[in-house]
Amino acid sequence: MADYEFVKTETKGHVLIVEMNRPEKMNALHPPANKELGEVFDKFAADKDLWVAVITGAGDRAFSAGNDLRYQAEGGEMFPVPSGFGGLTNRYDLNKPVIAAVNGVAMGGGFEIALACDLIIAADSARFALPEPKVGLAALAGGLHRLPRQIGLKRAMSMILTGRHVYAAEGKELGFVNDVVPQADLMDAAMKWASMIEECSPASIRCSKEVVMKGLDTANFEEAFKAKYEGISNMLKGPDFIEGPLAFAQKRKPNWSGD
Repeated sequence: MADYEFVKTETKGHVLIVEMNRPEKMNALHPPANKELGEVFDKFAADKDLWVAVITGAGDRAFSAGNDLRYQAEGGEMFPVPSGFGGLTNRYDLNKPVIAAVNGVAMGGGFEIALACDLIIAADSARFALPEPKVGLAALAGGLHRLPRQIGLKRAMSMILTGRHVYAAEGKELGFVNDVVPQADLMDAAMKWASMIEECSPASIRCSKEVVMKGLDTANFEEAFKAKYEGISNMLKGPDFIEGPLAFAQKRKPNWSGD
């Protein structure tokens, strides 16, 4: 990956680690940072050797404090980023899994980035909120739609209508956090989840995510079940469809192709 000013990246095996790197701003994001993150995830989507991404924030204080309001108030250049906040919130065609490793505050747009991920692994000190109404705004980067879909209407409204802060333990109880670990163990835990995904066929994972996400667009189960999904066709035609059963029969670890 290219060098970036506001993002750090690292590759471990088939896993891409993405670090939002504005710790002096609690990793609050402005359009230049969103643009860089958009480019990072564009490249992740296109690279067949990268199967899973983990996104986190620099430092121990914040995953992301959301939109950099001071930058906006001081007249910083504002421009739209097609893939949305954090390069993720408007990205609807990414069938590779993304894990949020939430190392601290995830407020507003920061929480919306986490909600746009497939799994949320949180440090026990992490805090989540959609506090926009407290400053005359609203969570319009997807949070108002994703949170009710992920945890149910009444639970979501308890956060949306109050802007209250929710710690990681309550987030797990509410259902939007998958795992809570001590701060020092966060990245190891996130990588453990990534490794479990990495053990599976990447074609099967992409297929599964596509079927789940597109299936949720249809309320009727039968219609969702009978719909056509490109990922299913790709999986059935791909080499992993042969390799998986063959490896099982030969009692060895599969050699997934990534195709």
